[in-house]
Amino acid sequence: MALAQTVDISPSLRAELIRVVGEENLLHHRDELIVYECDGYVIEKNVPDVVVFPTTTEHVVAIVKLCQKYEVPFVPRGAGTSLSGGTLAVGGGVMICLTRMKRILEINLRDGYAVVEPGVVNVWLTRALAGSGFHYAPDPSSQTACTVGGNVATNSGGPHTLKYGVTVNHVRGVELVLPDGRVVEIGGAVQDLPGLDLTGLVVGNEGTFGIVTKVIVNLTRDPEAGRTFLGVFETVDQATETVSGLIGAGIVPAALEMLDNLMIRAVEEAFGFGFPTEAGAVLIIEVDGLQAGLDREAEAVQQIVREKGGSVNNAIAWTTRKEPEYVAIWKARKSAFGAIGRLSPTFCTQDGVVPRTKLPHILRRITEIGEKYQIKIANVFHAGDGNIHPILLFDERDPGQIQKVLDASHEILDECIASGGSVSGEHGIGVEKLEFMSRLFSSTDLDAMVAIRDVFNPEGRCSPGKMLPIGVGCIERKSPGRRASA
Repeated sequence: MALAQTVDISPSLRAELIRVVGEENLLHHRDELIVYECDGYVIEKNVPDVVVFPTTTEHVVAIVKLCQKYEVPFVPRGAGTSLSGGTLAVGGGVMICLTRMKRILEINLRDGYAVVEPGVVNVWLTRALAGSGFHYAPDPSSQTACTVGGNVATNSGGPHTLKYGVTVNHVRGVELVLPDGRVVEIGGAVQDLPGLDLTGLVVGNEGTFGIVTKVIVNLTRDPEAGRTFLGVFETVDQATETVSGLIGAGIVPAALEMLDNLMIRAVEEAFGFGFPTEAGAVLIIEVDGLQAGLDREAEAVQQIVREKGGSVNNAIAWTTRKEPEYVAIWKARKSAFGAIGRLSPTFCTQDGVVPRTKLPHILRRITEIGEKYQIKIANVFHAGDGNIHPILLFDERDPGQIQKVLDASHEILDECIASGGSVSGEHGIGVEKLEFMSRLFSSTDLDAMVAIRDVFNPEGRCSPGKMLPIGVGCIERKSPGRRASA
């Protein structure tokens, strides 16, 4: 059968890769490789020529040196939950899958850090820290699947980033294998090292600087207590006005998440948490901190919700984040994307950012754009920091629907820029949003970014065709799945 045929790659390279990692850690048959043709952004696809699974830094070094020897491009991959084509094997080549580098190497509570390999799933670290009085704060919605290495690549956020910050705020240092095979240590276990903040430079590079093989993460003390509410609103406008009202009152919630009616119904059908399916929108509002004064802050939150026309359901007081109701509400929120499967065979998640005061405007525009292209769009997002995630529902088997989704997505992101925002808050640029970079940045800015990337990756062999449009091509909007020259 055609699917069982070996992909055309140098037999000598494949043999050398097998000598490095073992035959059990290498895939080269078409039926095996097809799994790796895309990540969570399913519109762009390309099958790598070979997939290797290193288990040590030494393996990664040897693989990278072989790619250099044979002049073959390579791309690192974690769990594949990226939503912008960040792990797409543009032009084929070697995919270096890091999911078997999955050890938690050290947990140091006294100094407040942990050392993990890139394939550690985010929630594994959370579980390893249970009962210690500490936690790892970044908690993307894909927390049960995404890896720490992938979080570092895209500077992932999550529901609790409003108060606690994104991944870069919790990474002290990394071990990085450069595209020529050299291993460099950036940052370290000590906080606030002198000199340039190279750790901040590496986090969010989307795999274009090299391959991260170890991460030193900061651990955060657990809050003493918290209160979590479900604010219920008749309209989306009421919910978004509440967001501005809370921040304007000087309240910084630990989390402030919004779901619109379509998303509420999908989540409720899937999980039966008790979300009111007749509501136009709900807000999951969480405050935490010292027990003293927490009730006063919680009452202030509820008062603002009522002033904006909403009501408060499911008020949960907690001390350990293990209370069944608390676990249930966040399980429902973080599994929202999985619930979309009940509505559509395929979906495309956008990742725009707008100022909080522009949330009512951008959500109205999203509704208008959905009506224009006759596409259903569900919304579940980090309302507290204006990071929207409109989810466009379609069937990828219909080329006409794919084109509508691309056009609608571009209009939404154009509107984010026009509103003073950005085209990505945490998913990254990948291949999906290359053409927007020249709209967000001047040619001087982009030249500087290319110059920095070229210090790490001068030959462009590592993750080619990603993040920066200059000299690496761009997505041809009218031809889904194909690339055009710059």
